[in-house]
Amino acid sequence: MTEPTIYELSSTGRVGVEYPLPDVPLTDFPVELLREDLPLPELSEVDVVRHFTHLSSLNYCIDTGLYPLGSCTMKYNPKINEETARLPGFAHTHPLQPAETVQVNLALMFELQEFLKEISGFAGVCLEPAAGAQGEMVGVMIIRAYHRSRGDSKRVKMLIPDSAHGTNPASSAMSGFEVVPVPSDASGNVDLAALKAICDDTVAGLMLTNPNTLGLFDENVLEVIKTVHAAGGLVYGDGANLNALLGIARPGDLGFDLMHFNLHKTFSTPHGGGGPGSGPVGVTKKLIDFLPTPVVAVIEEGSEELPPLYGFTTPKQTIGRVKSFYGQFGMIVRAFTYIRMQGPDGLKKVSQYAVLNANYLLSRLQGAYVLPYKRRCMHEFVLEGCWADAPEVHAMDVAKRLMDYKFHPPTNYFPLIVHEALMIEPTETESMQTLDLFADAMLKIAEEAHTHPELLKSAPHDTPISRLDEVKAAKDLVLCCWIPEDN
Repeated sequence: MTEPTIYELSSTGRVGVEYPLPDVPLTDFPVELLREDLPLPELSEVDVVRHFTHLSSLNYCIDTGLYPLGSCTMKYNPKINEETARLPGFAHTHPLQPAETVQVNLALMFELQEFLKEISGFAGVCLEPAAGAQGEMVGVMIIRAYHRSRGDSKRVKMLIPDSAHGTNPASSAMSGFEVVPVPSDASGNVDLAALKAICDDTVAGLMLTNPNTLGLFDENVLEVIKTVHAAGGLVYGDGANLNALLGIARPGDLGFDLMHFNLHKTFSTPHGGGGPGSGPVGVTKKLIDFLPTPVVAVIEEGSEELPPLYGFTTPKQTIGRVKSFYGQFGMIVRAFTYIRMQGPDGLKKVSQYAVLNANYLLSRLQGAYVLPYKRRCMHEFVLEGCWADAPEVHAMDVAKRLMDYKFHPPTNYFPLIVHEALMIEPTETESMQTLDLFADAMLKIAEEAHTHPELLKSAPHDTPISRLDEVKAAKDLVLCCWIPEDN
């Protein structure tokens, strides 16, 4: 039985709200804005409330279930983050207010910069970039500015491992670099021999995701960094997978020159639905002068009687402003709250449990699914969503069938170097009971792939809408939710 639409519930003369009489003089409405016919539904308040409440109940969200999206780190967002972000002193201030009227806001931002420096091992941090991809872009622009400041204009190549995040080559190409792919070896590491063969004095840098999108920590990371540095290049760290390293390894200590943080992944600020994200960038001492402007700093030291005075500074060789105002302030407040609530020991446990959960889930699934790189994973892992003895079944079918078991599917077909990839990340916030339920569903689907493959090929069966043609849906949008029969 299909739920009636609000148009079908409409009844002439039914009223949902009574507007009060205006308390200002009436004026004529512009005639050109009037329509002779505007077929809006006429509904009672209860009909409207029930309609939208019903729609909201169909939405899958992190408050209702597990999001095993590898690479995306869709962890639960503690509600205290929302409480602090909504405090009037944070929520009701305006970015154009004089700095002296928002000192607490600036103090929070400065403290978050200091936290991120300590967590990552970098000497400087700028909070301005509005998302991870923009943080990447900033990192690449800093690399370009650094080489140009030294008169080294021949460095035109950016090396990108084939296990990197997909936005890495885009950020490099948009910044004018030639993108040079670097293959992985049989263990899922950067192929050292291939890297050394292409490292010369035209290399500007390497963009390294570590742990990579296979969910593996590069066993040769120190040698990889050493090789690029020996050629005069810089090493950029894609910090999207920092969720696996908190309190365990600091990218700055490993030799990375710069890195972006995903506040909307590692530090629990909301993620998905188009944002908002936040992608601060950390750099070593020699790159501090190239950070975007402005950067929050202590303008005047405090005393026993007075607190420090905070304000904005402009780095000497800045690449310029990359965001209107100053980043996503609400996300900055949420990340600050998360770090303060966790503390150093708590942040370390975040990574320990993220790695433990992923390996537990992997141990339950690797016998039923093909594991392309047979290694202990970090916070996520990649399986093949296909079988040689069930050739008609694909990763997309596995993902669609998971919806019948009331789970959001994992990331599909990424990374590209794994055939029919299913990229799974349980995060540290999921309990063993939830992981077992997900594993049981995945194991049942693997069994069905061999015994009843048609169940997978025609899935999902228990959703408001059956399987969509994603390509057609993206190209042929239907923007009207209801069309009267007489039309």
